[in-house]
Amino acid sequence: MSAEDTRRQIVEAADRLFYERGFEATSFADLAAAVHLSRGNFYYHFKTKDDVLRAVITHRMITTRQMLDDWEVRNSRPASRIIAFIEILIANQAKIMAHGCPVGTLCNELAKLQHAAKDDAAQLFALFRDWLARQFAALGRAADADQLAMHVLMRSQGVATLATAFADSAFIHREVQSMRDWLEMQCARKDAV
Repeated sequence: MSAEDTRRQIVEAADRLFYERGFEATSFADLAAAVHLSRGNFYYHFKTKDDVLRAVITHRMITTRQMLDDWEVRNSRPASRIIAFIEILIANQAKIMAHGCPVGTLCNELAKLQHAAKDDAAQLFALFRDWLARQFAALGRAADADQLAMHVLMRSQGVATLATAFADSAFIHREVQSMRDWLEMQCARKDAV
């Protein structure tokens, strides 16, 4: 296996472990074991856990951009794109109920740790915020596009947090439907604004 393939495997394993266990609770030994490397071989690819964290954040940025680009291609209407974002709660409900939102949990943990990478991790939310704002602007809501984007982010984070706390998939489905209904009202208001 090439060094690039090994590095990719390490980043993917770290992404999963940081999500499931948390950044601080995941050790170098955990990461090395997840990809079946000795610690010495692991250090060849990453010298510090912070190096791994930076690679994970970069990996998440790339995969998030790819997901958003895919939603753009698959959905010709901005409202359908926003629905794709909202419905990610249902698509990932088992993981969310077990571990929370991958972006939210990482951002919260790094903020609590006052980690130097907390602002880099928050860029994942900024990516969603900007993308959602562009969708609302395309719906004819340019004047309040950012507020609407933040509302959707806030709602989705609240749903993820409570779904984790209560492990209630019916709650997720109800809230996703409520967000869809809210979006429909926002689409109807576009001409009135």
